[in-house]
Amino acid sequence: MRYILPILVVLLMVSCKEESEEITFTEVDYNGLEKVLNKQDNKTYVVNFWATWCAPCVKELPYFERINKQYKDKNVEVVLVSLDFPKHFDTKLKNFINEKQLQSELYALNDMDSNYWIPKVNKDWSGAIPATLIYNSNKREFFEQAFEYEELERTLNKFLK
Repeated sequence: MRYILPILVVLLMVSCKEESEEITFTEVDYNGLEKVLNKQDNKTYVVNFWATWCAPCVKELPYFERINKQYKDKNVEVVLVSLDFPKHFDTKLKNFINEKQLQSELYALNDMDSNYWIPKVNKDWSGAIPATLIYNSNKREFFEQAFEYEELERTLNKFLK
């Protein structure tokens, strides 16, 4: 009998523990990603190419997350495309995404033939990251650079006018 109370307390604590929702990503090859890069609707898309091993990429991720949150009601969709190595998707990438609680739409590109898909994303892209594609039905621009938040917001607003 003296063990019933401690057991009930432990059961109550475990059952009340809030489960953190695991954030997932969609693994795609270039053909799957190409659909995301060429949507024709009334939204403006901000597509950021990044990797967990890229310090400038990691530094600017909160800016994209902030844009995603603040501009959702203005028909803006942020898409984060990880260029991490496929062998790290289930470990390093998944852990990073969940640790940072990324809320934007997430893709992991598993197409290692970068000589094929880099020029299809943008003919002038050297392949360096971070890189960002912003487009809508009226305008399309590619940026091979890291952004500070204010510059990203100013750039995006040019697409919303």
